[in-house]
Amino acid sequence: MSEVIVTVRGEHEARTAPERATIRVSVRAEGSERTNVVERVMRLAEPVRGSITVRADAGSVVDWSSKRLSVRAERPWNNDGKRLAPVYYASIDFTATFAEASELSIWVSEASPWDGVEVGWVDWHLTPATRAQIEREVAAHAVRVAVTRAKAYAGALGLDEVTPLEIADVGLISNGQPTPGSPMAKARGGAAFAADAAPAMEYEPEEIVISATVEARFVAR
Repeated sequence: MSEVIVTVRGEHEARTAPERATIRVSVRAEGSERTNVVERVMRLAEPVRGSITVRADAGSVVDWSSKRLSVRAERPWNNDGKRLAPVYYASIDFTATFAEASELSIWVSEASPWDGVEVGWVDWHLTPATRAQIEREVAAHAVRVAVTRAKAYAGALGLDEVTPLEIADVGLISNGQPTPGSPMAKARGGAAFAADAAPAMEYEPEEIVISATVEARFVAR
């Protein structure tokens, strides 16, 4: 046996604590008079905006944004099938990225009881620099796993040397097309917020998992 083509797959994953938490908050108001509803939601949004900007100035909020006022009207039906007068709904959405989970918990505990405030999802994530570094390390480790497997196969056949021919994201060598939903490196992690009557909110963010899978083809001699 002079040479054999060996095709293997290498996988690796890393778990790390999130560095940032981005939360979405909506301020809503409704009523029968459009002007009053707009004025009310603008008034309710001011303490939310102020509390975020104070934390942004202090450095605990690293980024934030506020969407423009949204207003819509609906005409509900009564039990007799009759259209009633319009009801107006107004909302302003905020997103804020906190540098620490403890600061996020304090702010949510403060803001969630305010009138008209609805606290949404929390997205735990990494800074772009950290994510890029971990993705590089995970991908390199996945390649090393593929090399180790190829050498093991070659050794089982009594061959001593393996030379790489191809390496690619998972699915590209198998059929020439990437497999949907399986990029070379991917991350998962997140948390949902559920409001309750507790006086303070504490967050225990899940670890972010970054994984990589590669396919490699070697010639074993």
